[in-house]
Amino acid sequence: MHVLIPALHRPSQPTGVCRYAANLAQCLAETISVRQVTLIVGKWQTHYFKDLFSSEKIKLINVDIENNSTSRNLWFLLKLPKLSNQLQPDIVHMSFPFPFIRTLFSVPIISTIHDLYPFECPENFGYPYVWFNQLFLRLCVLNSHGISCVSQVTLKELKLYFSSLDKPTDVIYNSVDFSNTRSVAPSQLGNQPEFPFLLWVAQHRKNKNIDLLLEAYNQLLQARILSASTRLILVGSPGPETNTLYKQINSLGLQERVLMLSSISDHELHWLYQHCNVFVAPSSTEGFCIPLAEARYFGCRVVCSDIPIFREVASLNCVFFDLQLDPIKNLVEAIAQSLKLPCNQHPKEDLFSRAHTAQQYLKLYEKVSNLSLKS
Repeated sequence: MHVLIPALHRPSQPTGVCRYAANLAQCLAETISVRQVTLIVGKWQTHYFKDLFSSEKIKLINVDIENNSTSRNLWFLLKLPKLSNQLQPDIVHMSFPFPFIRTLFSVPIISTIHDLYPFECPENFGYPYVWFNQLFLRLCVLNSHGISCVSQVTLKELKLYFSSLDKPTDVIYNSVDFSNTRSVAPSQLGNQPEFPFLLWVAQHRKNKNIDLLLEAYNQLLQARILSASTRLILVGSPGPETNTLYKQINSLGLQERVLMLSSISDHELHWLYQHCNVFVAPSSTEGFCIPLAEARYFGCRVVCSDIPIFREVASLNCVFFDLQLDPIKNLVEAIAQSLKLPCNQHPKEDLFSRAHTAQQYLKLYEKVSNLSLKS
């Protein structure tokens, strides 16, 4: 089987979608059933993907177009079908929702739905842009032969907004595997980064509640629950909240204590997960949250907001806090409680293993292919 995975995306720095596409390509390439995986990315994304794969089964195609919404969406609509028909894959797997015309493709199309943010969190996109995101999501869902959702929560929300959905739709979790990734301290931390730190990995968006974490971190320092040497490391690409976050950091006088990193490698992420005192995930809504699954993989102490997706993904030893009433106080207490717990409690099950994820995708591909042959 030959699987074509379009992953051409706006950010030039690694995001959840980039990491999902890379993990998808890797887990499929490790199966006997898949003879080739072709991954399509923008030229501006090449730095992340070029040295990531060791498998000869994975072929990388770089698309050299202008990195703006008009150029990307026109490429999806007009150029992607031509490229697909030229390469002749058995399945096209859209790594995230974007617009396409189903009749222009000669093979079945699977789309992965990560979240319903265009409907649930319109402030992440702003107006009028969110209207286009909503339209593209609708077109993608309606035109796909099959859908994979990254969680039960996402599937539930999908059925809420698309009540007449009548195509194969499965929940398939993201895979997490750092077994072949060595640990390297981020260069921004200096030669001997020995200070303790809290960690959160998220793009600068409203639903990630980074502002809430900043307030809680400041209170933990003021109450001396955290030592004066403890830092807060925020890893994530810039977004709609970036300027607001910098203003908040300045107003709290945390310029020397909060480190904001982006464009770091998987090797550096490996090191951060291994060495953080507590991983904190304070989001108000998520589709899956790959960083939380990764923190679970490394056996980190974890504090996260008490939302359905985190109950679904987090390990049993996670400390949950309530976002209602006094969320800052609740988060402070949860972090203080977590610091008293042991770390390195790796989960025993292989819920997010590559092998498990790959087999689920192959079953979905087979199901969709059989239905396409009958139609």
